[in-house]
Amino acid sequence: MGYGYRTIEHTADIGLIAYGATLPEAFLNAAKGMSSIMIDLRTINTSTREDIAVEESDSEKLLYAWLNYLLYYFDTRGIIFRRFELISFTNKRLEVSCYGETYDPRRHTIKTGIKAATFHRLLVDSKNKRVRVFLDV
Repeated sequence: MGYGYRTIEHTADIGLIAYGATLPEAFLNAAKGMSSIMIDLRTINTSTREDIAVEESDSEKLLYAWLNYLLYYFDTRGIIFRRFELISFTNKRLEVSCYGETYDPRRHTIKTGIKAATFHRLLVDSKNKRVRVFLDV
């Protein structure tokens, strides 16, 4: 299954399906997939580490909040992440060490700007260890 994620067609937005050996791995692959839509992952160094914790009332809201928190980091601090290591996961809380670097327009090219992760057709499938999210571009 390649990189653990793939994009899906949508008329206005970009859909993303991520999967893993475990549900937490699918969450991490969704983050990696979102970063790959924004910037070529091969150009992102992993010199900066940020530990990020997100809490929500259920797993769908947790996925939504997780991806939007990463977009918040990019929009406010200019940090784009490439690698993600799980610290802990429950259906209501996710804690991850995120590795990346500050966006540098001399080395990074924005492929697609993402405004937000959305609830449109959002899916957390714990049985099949996959998630689906549509990204507003």
